Amino acid sequence: MANDVLVVVEEQDGTVTDATRELLGAGRALAGELGGDVLALRLGPGSLAEQLAGADRVLHVEHPALEPYNPEAWEVTVAEVAKDRGARVVLMATTTVGMDLGPAVAARLGAPVVCYVVGAAVDGGQLVATAKIYGGKLLAEVEVPGEAAVLVAIGGSFAPASGGSVPEVEPVPAPAALDGLRTAVRQRIEPDRSDVDITAADLLVAVGRGIGDRDNLELVQELADALGAPLASSRPLVDQGWMPKSRQVGKSGLKVKPKAYLMFGISGAPEHIEGMRDAELIVACNTDPNAPIFEVAHVGTTADLFDLVPALVERVG
Repeated sequence: MANDVLVVVEEQDGTVTDATRELLGAGRALAGELGGDVLALRLGPGSLAEQLAGADRVLHVEHPALEPYNPEAWEVTVAEVAKDRGARVVLMATTTVGMDLGPAVAARLGAPVVCYVVGAAVDGGQLVATAKIYGGKLLAEVEVPGEAAVLVAIGGSFAPASGGSVPEVEPVPAPAALDGLRTAVRQRIEPDRSDVDITAADLLVAVGRGIGDRDNLELVQELADALGAPLASSRPLVDQGWMPKSRQVGKSGLKVKPKAYLMFGISGAPEHIEGMRDAELIVACNTDPNAPIFEVAHVGTTADLFDLVPALVERVG
């Protein structure tokens, strides 16, 4: 049985994602305990090896069906490479790609899959994963049996790989099955990038369902304008069409790391916390003293936002 760790690489506009770098860090630790290598699996044009320090080798597969992302093509390729290499662990990120791909690859391998992973280690030769369950309210420690396993990890759970030289690139032939796929990508629709980039902001004001009504957004927008900060939001407001997708913070939105993150009417669901927990200063306003957000906030208040926000606007002005 091989003890290698296979990391599925994701990139955006030619840049390896932060989640992938974190997976390389997790893979480095696991490979050290297992006595194997870290293999970064890059599917698509360009190996991106210079961005994959932390891997021992980059396995590079090129085929027209792999770019843009095609779930059937990636599933076939990842499973075949993992099987051929006898990988002990396959690591993916909790992204739209990873959540789509992880269970499918595990099914092809006949291997167990653990999603929402926040920790992984080897104890007495046994792979043990720690995962969030019940929406992040509980942590489950799971012994993962078998000769192979797929772990889908939550971003921000592992330290990214650092240091190391550019890994060797090993071209890998594309599976023959890619020439007879049942799925084809007809069109790729990119999100509107004309809006402000909230990931680059040093200060963010964010609002959640506690705002109550769409018309009340103007109140928090006034504070954001006074502070010279973009207005961001939690997912419920985007789902209702009150805020654009480009302003959504969270697992299914954007991950932000501002110097200060001011929140109003956001309860602190795990999906939102995942996107902003690395902010240097988190200030939360929620009338519910038991709101989960107070577990991560540096400063918190149960004041009514409709009283607090106008007072802040007056003070800032």
